[in-house]
Amino acid sequence: MKKSINTFLKHPTKDSSNKSANPPIIRASTILFDTMQELHNHENKIKKHQKISHYSYGRYGSSTTIELENILKELEQAYHVFLTGTGFGGVALALMSLCRPGDEILVSDNVYGPTKEISEKLLKEFNINAKFYDPDSINDLKNKISRKTKMILVENPGSNTFEFQDLSEIIKIAKKNKIYTFLDNTWGTPLYLKPLKIGFDMSFSSATKYFSGHSDAMGGSLAVNKRVFKQIMFFYKLSGYRMSADEAYLIIRGIRTLDTRLKQHYQNTKAVINYLKKQKKISEILYPYKPSSKNYKLWKKYYSGATGLFSIVIKSKKKSSVVKFVNSLELFGIGYSWGGFESLAIIQDLKSSKKDEYIQRRRFYRFSNDEHIVRLHIGLEDPKDLINDLRNCLRYIK
Repeated sequence: MKKSINTFLKHPTKDSSNKSANPPIIRASTILFDTMQELHNHENKIKKHQKISHYSYGRYGSSTTIELENILKELEQAYHVFLTGTGFGGVALALMSLCRPGDEILVSDNVYGPTKEISEKLLKEFNINAKFYDPDSINDLKNKISRKTKMILVENPGSNTFEFQDLSEIIKIAKKNKIYTFLDNTWGTPLYLKPLKIGFDMSFSSATKYFSGHSDAMGGSLAVNKRVFKQIMFFYKLSGYRMSADEAYLIIRGIRTLDTRLKQHYQNTKAVINYLKKQKKISEILYPYKPSSKNYKLWKKYYSGATGLFSIVIKSKKKSSVVKFVNSLELFGIGYSWGGFESLAIIQDLKSSKKDEYIQRRRFYRFSNDEHIVRLHIGLEDPKDLINDLRNCLRYIK
């Protein structure tokens, strides 16, 4: 029977061995076979990318991780999905699998801080050059392509300043120049955007965020097409960049309710934004809510939904008052990450030149010195309570 993706997330497979609704946690290093012939036949299945229920060695994963791979493979409509122990592990897997000394990569300037760190620091030591392009300028991207360009790495939208890019145009440029393409799709998730369907070679999501949804598991998901599969599988098997069975189980548990949770995150976010857009102390809301804006049009062009992460721009000569605003919030935790059940708030220092992995220094920056970016993740609390909390604390901003 043909199922919608919402139904599929609740009933991806049935565990015939123990009849449980969820797959068991299988922790294993050594996998036993009855005969040498069975072992060799299994290895050939893996090489030919045929369906398997377990791997031949624990470094590649277990039957629990295969269950999550298969769920995400359907969700992403991918040739294969690689699972890593952390979200950032998925970014590193793509870069280390495909880039070689002498190559160049183009990176959108709004990417996640550690992605910027590995691009401009670690890869440099391997003689791989990273160029950063303005996410608001397709011409800047075009002008920076050279014969050495191996990959274009896009984060859409940027998870601090939320620029939306014209993804089809990027694909056209990449295909014309035979360049690999990678999209960090953590904000939209493959429920609302399927990057491989529009032509990207790799679709990445931090499973730590919305896939898990409970702020208690870490993992990464790298969905790929056939073009890059062999190269990534080669490095994946050697490196041991794999997710544990326990983390896979927790993420499977979370992903059952992905569709339901994202709808509620969005409804709560709309309610909060409707309040914030009337506040004079907030000069801009970085979220696709204005139909007249460029970001809204590009969001609408590619996405079937929106999630609960956005930033607000506060204009104030006293940064200390913005710090007091965030510190005083009762229902918004202060911390990295997002995508869980709880609301979060954090001040983003994008103008700093400090060499810190959590400070995302920007080359293309349109905000003035008296504008401060506060990133909010709207959780699953009652939005009326969140609005009251914001109202009580906005008074501290001078």
